[in-house]
Amino acid sequence: MKRVLSSLIFFALLILAWHLVVLSKHWSVVLLPDPASVWEYLKGAAADGTLAEATLITLRRLLVGYLIGAVLGIPIGLLTARFQLAEDTVGVLALGLQTLPSVCWVPLAMLWFGQTEGAMLFVVVMGTLWSVIISTDNGVRNVPPIYARAARTMGAKQFYTWTRVILPASLPFIVSGMKQGWAFAWRSLMAAEIFVTILTGFGLGQLLHFGRELNAMDQVIGIMFAIVVIGLLADKIFFSPAERFLHRRWGTGRS
Repeated sequence: MKRVLSSLIFFALLILAWHLVVLSKHWSVVLLPDPASVWEYLKGAAADGTLAEATLITLRRLLVGYLIGAVLGIPIGLLTARFQLAEDTVGVLALGLQTLPSVCWVPLAMLWFGQTEGAMLFVVVMGTLWSVIISTDNGVRNVPPIYARAARTMGAKQFYTWTRVILPASLPFIVSGMKQGWAFAWRSLMAAEIFVTILTGFGLGQLLHFGRELNAMDQVIGIMFAIVVIGLLADKIFFSPAERFLHRRWGTGRS
């Protein structure tokens, strides 16, 4: 309860400081609207269904691309951790492409797939895949070697050791990497939605882009706020509890 109260006080003070900056007239309200204006936009967008529809479209794109990236990335990461040849080839490729900003995939996706959902999906998968590969590889390498030696001492075969010892023990680190992959997927999708215009529905990134085009900064900041809230909810509801559970399960948490 104390932590929640501290967070509420902090964000209340942050909003108050924002309001005072607007009142000081150092910034034009066109560039920095009052918090009340942003709130009014969010209420209106929620009331007419615009915000909910855009959020659902964006989340659908995000989840599909993220799941594809994770399903492909985890086994590839296991291969790079197991075989030196895979580490020297695919591992190096993943490390290099992870450093590539997400927006760099957008022109390529538009040339290959046009203004379609396929372009969105490609960008999200590329934003997720390389991070998941690297985190899986690092997770396996962070498993204490004594686990595998103990399993072999008790007669476990190599396949059993990998599937019943090394992989479960590496799950806390893999989940941490998947959380990072989620963040990369968000960034990738926002870049794609801003630049790719399609007729199958407008997501949060497109609303952000339209707000910029119309100089509607209350819309821009409101959509940014919605994106941040969704990201925080995903972390607090899914990733953080999973991390804590797995670290407790395998004794790798902080004492």
